[in-house]
Amino acid sequence: MDAYLLLITLLAIVIVIVGVSVFKWHAFISLVVASLFLAIFSGMSFDKIVTAYETGVGGTLGHLIGIIALGTILGKMLAESGAGLRIANFFIKVFGEKRLPWAMFLSGFIIGIPVFFEVGILILLPLIISIAKASKKNLLLIGLPAIAGLSIVHGLVPPHPGAVAAIGIYGADMGKVLLYSLIIAIPAGILGGPLFAKFISKRVKPEGKPKTIIIEDKDDSQMPSTGMSFFIILLPVILMVFGTMAGYLTKLIGAGKGTEHVFAFIGSPLIALLISVFAAYYFLGHRLGITKKQMKEFTEDCIMPVGSIALIIGAGGGFKQILIDSGVGATIGNLAQNFDLSPLVLAFVIAGLIRIATGSATVALTTAAGIVAPIIEHMTGVNKELLVIVTGAGSLMFSHVNDAGFWMVKEYLGLTIKETFKTWTALETILSFSAFILALIVNAFI
Repeated sequence: MDAYLLLITLLAIVIVIVGVSVFKWHAFISLVVASLFLAIFSGMSFDKIVTAYETGVGGTLGHLIGIIALGTILGKMLAESGAGLRIANFFIKVFGEKRLPWAMFLSGFIIGIPVFFEVGILILLPLIISIAKASKKNLLLIGLPAIAGLSIVHGLVPPHPGAVAAIGIYGADMGKVLLYSLIIAIPAGILGGPLFAKFISKRVKPEGKPKTIIIEDKDDSQMPSTGMSFFIILLPVILMVFGTMAGYLTKLIGAGKGTEHVFAFIGSPLIALLISVFAAYYFLGHRLGITKKQMKEFTEDCIMPVGSIALIIGAGGGFKQILIDSGVGATIGNLAQNFDLSPLVLAFVIAGLIRIATGSATVALTTAAGIVAPIIEHMTGVNKELLVIVTGAGSLMFSHVNDAGFWMVKEYLGLTIKETFKTWTALETILSFSAFILALIVNAFI
């Protein structure tokens, strides 16, 4: 039964790839067909298939749809006002063209600490496109380092939800996890970011172009100041930091729970982006002489492509839920549990296999931690903090068609499926294995 389930899963993934690349179906259609195929042939009862699919779509889009829409509008305002180009020119001047990938990795790493991966992509997208245009460099050379910075932080570093959940399950120390994760995440991110980007950008030249944001050339006098441009692009990050530190800030100023709730509300991704959009409308729109009608047209122009992207991401969420409810994740976890491996290797392998099967880094991380935690309960000498990190590392590997992040990177950067596998999937796998190896090295010295 286990072998049959794994075969059906593999065939479902093949359906997605063949549907998009051979039959030229829209990715949404391919994902729906693959989800139904897997659900039916894995033996799910017909009365549960649609409910499971809708749960997956809702769970993925529930917190993402507003963020995607507002992030795209913010990106459009940064592009149309020239703020993106202003920051791009500043980066080129300060860092020089040769060091731009390193600057983008640093930007992604820092911005990724307080915000979710999906939000970080939307914040950085106009900057990536602007710098690529201004420097006339391959988009991948500029974009992949930023994405690597976001991804490695999301997978390993608290306070991201997967890492926090694993800390609770293993009973690890939050402070030590934070310290070790930063020591490991930086070199792993460099390998998967600037170094890999330099290698792959010489071999892959994207066939398409980003669809949601198009950067037009502007005269210097028409663009906002550098300071204002940075303020708008960093405003959502600043607000989200307030949200993350709500408890600490209220204690610092001696305020009560009500103030803490207000900080947390303002710092939630949806509200932070909404505030930032209105700030962009005023400072990058009204103050620069852009009319209300033009701003409405900008908004409508960038919202239309979001419909297609939302459908694809939602369908990916539905596919993921079918994979989980059909028992694929549990099957792989049970099979891996029989391996005679050290706890660090076991956690990495289980998380990796579940990630490949279900497409969710958070599901892989928490499920693997739940499987490994009872095994190590009576063992001595196991570093629980590094166990959190290797589980997070495993949850990053081999992102493919069942992962919403795969489709976000593909659609927002205008890549083909083949290009996305060569770039994003390879990047994630490099981050995963390099973080795992570095964790083993750290474990040998402590």
